[in-house]
Amino acid sequence: MLAQIFLVSALIWMAILWWQNRGKRDLCKYIKSDIPCYPFIGMAYKFAGSNEDKMKTVMDIGREAIKHNGWTHLWLGMQLFAVACDPAEVEFVVKTYLEKDDVLKFTQMLIGNGSIFASVPIWKPRRKVLAPTFAPRKLNQYMHVFQEQGAVMVDELRKVADKGSFSIWKFMTTYTMDSICETTLGCKLGVQRQGDHPFLQNLAELAELIAKRMLSPWLHFDFSFKLTGHYDRCMRYINAITDFVSKIIKSRRAALKKNNNTSISDEYTPKPFLDLLIESSGGAEHGYTDRELLEESLVMLIAGNDTSAVGASFVTVMLSQHLDMQEKIYKEIQEVFGDSDRPITAEDLPHLKYLEAFIKETLRLYPPVPITARKADKECVTPAGTKLIPGVGVVIHMWAIHRNPRYWGADAEEFRPERFFDSPPTHPAAYMPFSYGSRNCLGYQYAMMSMKTIITSLVREYKVLPASGTSNKEPLRLQYDVMMKHVDNYEVKLQTRSH
Repeated sequence: MLAQIFLVSALIWMAILWWQNRGKRDLCKYIKSDIPCYPFIGMAYKFAGSNEDKMKTVMDIGREAIKHNGWTHLWLGMQLFAVACDPAEVEFVVKTYLEKDDVLKFTQMLIGNGSIFASVPIWKPRRKVLAPTFAPRKLNQYMHVFQEQGAVMVDELRKVADKGSFSIWKFMTTYTMDSICETTLGCKLGVQRQGDHPFLQNLAELAELIAKRMLSPWLHFDFSFKLTGHYDRCMRYINAITDFVSKIIKSRRAALKKNNNTSISDEYTPKPFLDLLIESSGGAEHGYTDRELLEESLVMLIAGNDTSAVGASFVTVMLSQHLDMQEKIYKEIQEVFGDSDRPITAEDLPHLKYLEAFIKETLRLYPPVPITARKADKECVTPAGTKLIPGVGVVIHMWAIHRNPRYWGADAEEFRPERFFDSPPTHPAAYMPFSYGSRNCLGYQYAMMSMKTIITSLVREYKVLPASGTSNKEPLRLQYDVMMKHVDNYEVKLQTRSH
């Protein structure tokens, strides 16, 4: 009897959902997709399998959007997403819809109301407090951190140089962890010398679980997610991460109170982001609460660490695949530094123009965050005539935007850094590895400074060669777990340069 009641209730519930979604189904008549879609599960079946299979599906959806003049659609269960890859349309979307879609808010288990995914009423005032902390003048003060930590990484790489293939990922992620903790929290961890840190291990495991939940409609509901073993694992990782950061915040706040709200800093030890946040939000007594500081610190730690590490690791692999371009970069570095071994300074970075173009081209074809999403909270018609209705999610497909031949030309799939000199994109939203619009990533310049510094340090000391057994040809095999990463774990070989 109970089974019958449950079955009848489920059928009624599905019928109601089917009726409520009639407007969304009508929308699909105009936003085309040739990917087979089934009742109630939609295209969720396409996200089964490995993380590489998931990324292949993300890429297939992007190609659909390019094929259908910049738009396609995706059903995840009963939720419809309109997928955009035309920069002009994307610019309209990000200006019209400021709320992040609910599918992205599963990260709130960790970062709470952190500004990256916070609702608009919370995001707006926090953005005003955060923005001044990323001013170029303040970022330049962190240059010595990137330089010092880069020198440590170069030294650690001596253990694997001239010895065959290895993964650069561990070295990049520990470099960015040491850099981001010193610049954000004001503490020196020394992870590069010690090996993996529990924070990195917990974050990697948590990211995989969040990605699994995002792409599994049956796990979108809190009650169903809590019935799985994934929930307990998530909470274990979250508690470990937040405990680590919370202890540092409490210690830093106490030190500021003792020093009358004044950070102990000078030319060589500038104020970390945490101190700047405390001061700009009202001071140790009246500023952000420990919870608010935790949320924003986690945003900077997670976004800053993973984005820079993934980006720099992809750049390293591309250096190994394009030895002629790597030689151009090395010659450019020699023009700036000569045969000296002096440290890199902020004043050197603008002179490394070809390196910057190489990094930009890598991020164009391999953006660490390939997709993001906004929530349509009102009806509107885009400049191209696409109608969007409330309740629909809008996926902004950066991977496909960066390959859209309408804006990047017939060679959009080719790796060609020179395009940023002779044929830059014709629309500002055509290049958005760190998103676009008022909710873009504030840490874009920070990430570029970090990547330019570490790649310069690497190329000054080593020649990067393809890993043994690789074809030395694109495209790279990719996988998706919130970030887009390399299936082969960024394997390369290093050859020590003779000076």
